[in-house]
Amino acid sequence: MRHSASMVIATAVLICLLPAAVLAALAPYNQNFEALDQLDPLALGDDNWVVYGTVFAADGTTWLYGYGTYPAPNGSSAFCDITINEGGLEQGYQQMSVYSDYNNTGAHTAGQIVESNVFHEQAIVAGDAGDTWVFAFDAKRGNIAGGSTATAFIKTLNPAAGYATTNYIWLDMTSIPTTWTNYSISIPVTANLAGQLLQFGFANRATLFESSAIIYDNVVFGIDTTSGVPTASASMGVELRQNYPNPFNPSTRIEFALERATAVQVTVFDLAGHRLATLEQGTLAAGQHHVTWDGRADDGTPAPAGQYRYVLSTDQGQLSRSMVLIK
Repeated sequence: MRHSASMVIATAVLICLLPAAVLAALAPYNQNFEALDQLDPLALGDDNWVVYGTVFAADGTTWLYGYGTYPAPNGSSAFCDITINEGGLEQGYQQMSVYSDYNNTGAHTAGQIVESNVFHEQAIVAGDAGDTWVFAFDAKRGNIAGGSTATAFIKTLNPAAGYATTNYIWLDMTSIPTTWTNYSISIPVTANLAGQLLQFGFANRATLFESSAIIYDNVVFGIDTTSGVPTASASMGVELRQNYPNPFNPSTRIEFALERATAVQVTVFDLAGHRLATLEQGTLAAGQHHVTWDGRADDGTPAPAGQYRYVLSTDQGQLSRSMVLIK
């Protein structure tokens, strides 16, 4: 990797981030970074990624100052960039690398903790209440080392209270494996959050120029239409695998395995919870099986680009996973 970046776990608190451009309401987002220009310094910023930096004293808790928000950079030593050749079969050629702000040489040299935040921001309106939103992504360990730490987060901020943090939901990404794994966190949107800002993204802490990069891909933000359906890969003798390729165009393969013969249904839903397609329905023998989705509804209508959910239903229960159709 070309960056010496180090991520520090956001164990204490993520300082309130100043708001980026306020959008009309929560809206789905997905990005596999393949269509972005890896050489364009504005590529991530034009895709509405923004950054904010916070500097703490060496104790990691005493706040010194913050700076931002700015459009996310690409191809510099600060915050993030589009990297290449870090993907697996499901990640493709381009990914996003998130790391410390190494352009803040004064803070790093002084041994202060530089917390970098790379995120999307949207506004919550009254109509969003009652929905649960999921932030899902693939990730693998980059060159993070030393005392650096990393997190993924969803947070809400209240502009009427000085942008106070009202929710902070996070995953520790510091010690994730070097192999690609899918992660997700979610937030139920309640009525009292109307008028607040929601941010989803990634953060790290680093000092003394320690390396800190974590690599991300297949980023999806959308409504959870199957909140009661487990997303684990195996349950009670049934296994549902990640579709391949993902993201996909024009078609994708979904593999699953059964320990015993059982009645099976494989269906595809959009983010609004509408069933688009039934890919399999009937009794199948024990063993390995697969179906293919061509990106069309049962009536033959092409589905638009975006995130979808495929669900495997048996008499043992249900399993589901997310997939992304690109055009």
